[in-house]
Amino acid sequence: MEPIPTPEMPTILTEVQVMFFDTDCAAIVHNLAYLRFIEVARTHLAEQLGMGLADMARNRIYPVLVRTEIDYKRAAQLGDKLLIEGRLESVERSRFWCSFEIRRPSDNTLLVTSRQMLAMLQMPEMKPLRLPAGWAERFAHLRPRG
Repeated sequence: MEPIPTPEMPTILTEVQVMFFDTDCAAIVHNLAYLRFIEVARTHLAEQLGMGLADMARNRIYPVLVRTEIDYKRAAQLGDKLLIEGRLESVERSRFWCSFEIRRPSDNTLLVTSRQMLAMLQMPEMKPLRLPAGWAERFAHLRPRG
């Protein structure tokens, strides 16, 4: 009997340390800094999905942020080391969703949850494109049902 293939679940873990410029005057992380942390994680996830920075610059096809949903649950502070987990959540014909959790590993506190919708654009024309050809089969298990 052949083993059942495990569906691919693109996931990344990115570590960051809260720097002085990430905080307000009370040494608490500013809400916009979390979006920068997510941006770094999303860039690493895009590379895993075949969209490396050099390739994007060369072919001028970019995953463009369309929507961000974010919930701030607890605050990080100056000096905290954080872990951002990002994953490809779902794929459609011309857009996809990624989800993120930011945790403080020292006490496993969940600080932030976020979802982002992205679409593929050909630049400089800003022409919307379908997702890469192989994604329909590669990520069929991540397509919405119904």
